[in-house]
Amino acid sequence: MRAGFKLRPAKVGDIATLAKIERDVSPFPWNEKQFAESLQNHRSYMLCKGNRPVGFIIFHQVLDEAELLNIAVKSSFQGEGLGACLLDFFLAEVSASAVTLFLEVRVSNFPAIALYEGRGFHPVGERKAYYHSESGREDALIMRCDLPLH
Repeated sequence: MRAGFKLRPAKVGDIATLAKIERDVSPFPWNEKQFAESLQNHRSYMLCKGNRPVGFIIFHQVLDEAELLNIAVKSSFQGEGLGACLLDFFLAEVSASAVTLFLEVRVSNFPAIALYEGRGFHPVGERKAYYHSESGREDALIMRCDLPLH
């Protein structure tokens, strides 16, 4: 993790903050109920600069497959490589026990797609009309990363 930043498990008391960060960067954000369910069922981490929350990552793993569910960095901290740090944390956390990783991303989110491709993810399909968008619905690109066997 970069100097001055730390990653810690997200807690129930962080739900409103998680939702606020998500609203800052997503036109159709998760709501607090979705974050509460993720805290109960998935691995959720808060990225902080000092004690100030600036991002998060949520993922889960079943057997040898892991899925990145949500990742966000406040807009005022974007462009500093923090999304890459969060993604690298995810890869490190699951690499000892997962073989295949998945994620979905808006087909229009070119910066995220480039980040994922730079970490070994490649497109394997699409989910038609998966995301809400300003013009109705937007497709999701399904991406996969195969990790080396241990």
